[in-house]
Amino acid sequence: MHPPGLPLVPSELLMLAYRSGIFPMSDGRDDPEVFWVEPKRRAILPLAGFHLSHSLAKAIRKDRFRVSCDQAFDQVMAECAAPRPDHPESWISRRIMASYRALHSEGHAHSIECWQGDELVGGLYGVGFGGVFCGESMFSRADNASKVALAWLVALLRRAGARLLDCQFMTEHLASLGAVEISQARYVALLADAEGIGAASLPEAFGALEDEASGLGLPPSKLILQSLTQTS
Repeated sequence: MHPPGLPLVPSELLMLAYRSGIFPMSDGRDDPEVFWVEPKRRAILPLAGFHLSHSLAKAIRKDRFRVSCDQAFDQVMAECAAPRPDHPESWISRRIMASYRALHSEGHAHSIECWQGDELVGGLYGVGFGGVFCGESMFSRADNASKVALAWLVALLRRAGARLLDCQFMTEHLASLGAVEISQARYVALLADAEGIGAASLPEAFGALEDEASGLGLPPSKLILQSLTQTS
């Protein structure tokens, strides 16, 4: 629901910010203000450098989760913003959530979801343009669920011809998956190189994967693993 009395952050402004290497945050879930962040150090996950552990490969191979794209964008955002025992507050404010719903409806923001039956147990969301995907947040309510979502994202971006996966801030979790930290100046240079690439969008790449898997009589996870293990 859109917070009453608060204007959405215009989609044009959000996209201009991302194309300039800047992203929005808030101080809390109910914070009406939005501030713009341009960190001195930036985390990215090189698409050819994703670390696929044996346990993660097994989770993908065994199809422990049903994976979808853009089927529960609002729910993924809400789960990412939900209070956690060690982190009761969130930078994803209600105003930001409403603004990203609009961005999603315009085809600029996307989500990857992991399901067990009808229950959403993991996922991530972010903003895509050209050959760039800017990851915003992820969540997990089952072992390896967010890692599987990220693995699918990396594989789909590779298949789409994308060049840059932005992770914003470095964490131990991201580092274990292959993320590296670079200067903001280096990030802006990579961004300029990647944003003009005519890569397929995340939903297009997901649809092409499903079509290819169906034509080959294979589970999509088989093609995801191939994408993650092949040399670039």
